[in-house]
Amino acid sequence: MEEQYLVTFCTTPNKQVAKKLAQILVEEHLAACCNIIPSIISIYSWKGTVRNDQESLLVIKTTKNKFRQLEQRILENHPYEVPEIIALPIGEGNRNYLNWISEYVEYQI
Repeated sequence: MEEQYLVTFCTTPNKQVAKKLAQILVEEHLAACCNIIPSIISIYSWKGTVRNDQESLLVIKTTKNKFRQLEQRILENHPYEVPEIIALPIGEGNRNYLNWISEYVEYQI
């Protein structure tokens, strides 16, 4: 299988921001599906300080072709100065599910 499908991760300050971003991405056919994990703890370094924050995690299913547009929409609507936007290729998956992703984001069913 070609690595044309992506799972993209984006942390947000809370569930409301995650829901807003998910709504935009799905409505604009940049993602077929977004899952929200409402409460995670993130420990990270930012501007010389180790931070420990509660966040929400947005898990986004899309295609490689749509990644740059998806990234741009997140950047336009995210409150963080430097939001986490990272993507991992989906190497294998249920063929019907992967076809649905393609049909929704590429062909806008």
